[in-house]
Amino acid sequence: MLSLAFSHLSSPIAILALVLAYVAIAASVTIDVLLTRGDVRAALGWTAAAWLSPILGGLLYFLFGVNRVTRRALKLTRRARRPDWPGVGDPPGLAGNIAQLAAVSAKVIGGELAGGNRLTPLRGGDEAYPQMLAAIAGATRGVVLASYIFRDDEAGRRFIDALAAAKARGVEVRVLLDSVGAGYLFSPVMARLRRGGVRGARFLHTWLPWRMPFLNMRNHRKLLVVDGRLAFTGGINIGAENCASLRPQHHIDDIHFRVEGPAVRQVMAAFAHDWDFTTGEVLDDPCWWPELPAAGPVFARGLSSGPDADLYKLEAMLGAALTLARKRVRIVTPYFLPDARLQFAIAQAVLRGVMVEIVLPEKSDQRVMQWAMAAHVRFFRHVGARFIVTPAPFDHAKLATVDGAWCLIGSSNWDARSFRLNFEFDLECYGADFAAAIDALIDARIARGRDLTPDELLARPVVLRLRDAAARLLLPYL
Repeated sequence: MLSLAFSHLSSPIAILALVLAYVAIAASVTIDVLLTRGDVRAALGWTAAAWLSPILGGLLYFLFGVNRVTRRALKLTRRARRPDWPGVGDPPGLAGNIAQLAAVSAKVIGGELAGGNRLTPLRGGDEAYPQMLAAIAGATRGVVLASYIFRDDEAGRRFIDALAAAKARGVEVRVLLDSVGAGYLFSPVMARLRRGGVRGARFLHTWLPWRMPFLNMRNHRKLLVVDGRLAFTGGINIGAENCASLRPQHHIDDIHFRVEGPAVRQVMAAFAHDWDFTTGEVLDDPCWWPELPAAGPVFARGLSSGPDADLYKLEAMLGAALTLARKRVRIVTPYFLPDARLQFAIAQAVLRGVMVEIVLPEKSDQRVMQWAMAAHVRFFRHVGARFIVTPAPFDHAKLATVDGAWCLIGSSNWDARSFRLNFEFDLECYGADFAAAIDALIDARIARGRDLTPDELLARPVVLRLRDAAARLLLPYL
């Protein structure tokens, strides 16, 4: 029977059918690549894969190369019915280069800056969770929460109980979790939330095989908005590992922010768009969009980025910040794998006399990422940026400042996943006092760290360097 099947496959008609299928698939891939791919190297790579790897190359492109999220997001953008908020223009007294950065930001992100905000840094879950839980407990109208990771542990269950209690009081509650971070096959957290009457959804969750490529696109945003008046955002997921009190030996150091003032609407807008994208429900009830008085001196603008209509916004903003810096750039990130364009921008800043400080964890929580970063930093040997590595606990914070006047806070890392694959949310902030507060957080990290030189990495055994270089080849997906 098996030999009979192979004899059919070797017949002239079967061979002709396979050749025609191969040509049709490869030609289709080539046409789509030529019309949609801006990156020449990626276009060449996918075209070569389609023609040199019959059938399989086309299948891989269908699974991982086609960005259907962009097409759907453009439709959602056209139908969006989120309320607009009045901007206030640029803050007064900005230095020329920072004012220019604000102008670039307005074009890249869209919209005007929101003034009158107060942002309070919160270190780790030990500081952030009590305030977040208290806000949920005090909610009277509506609570929305989005998280990449939401664990079913002692920390996560506190949030589940608080959200269920809010729902029982008559508060409107919506919870959006990433389908990978919260458990794809089975999500204990989502099951508990639904038992508590909380309406929840998993972002890009599907059982359809042709939509499984979405697994590579993660909603990495961390958002909590209570009554449309108070927000929390930053880098902290929900889990016991974020609390030193719960995991004293193996906890994660991170920074979250309490947001008060008109910028809360921008946090809410990011959630509303994702919720509409996932469920089709438009959150346009007035309970989500109250009038917000000034609460502080910070000017802020929300930056939503992701593999949809917002692709390249984050890279464009970071590139502009590096280009316009005059004195000092400071970067804190757990994962550092910028592409050649941002690497060039860093090098150009150093050549102009800008001090560039990059603070990384000495040991990553992801082994392959650790190897790839070690290989990547070697290529900064002649750039002149200063690298500082910090000891345990693992530092998951994402902070950046320019010239003590501009800063970026939020969920984005300096890697290809945050730049191209993840849905991220950050706030760019203007104001010397707030920038000084962020610089103080960076100073504390530098004080407990040590300098790392590319030469130190080059001096390691060749076997380790080869391993690291091989891991670096995965850069587009790390």
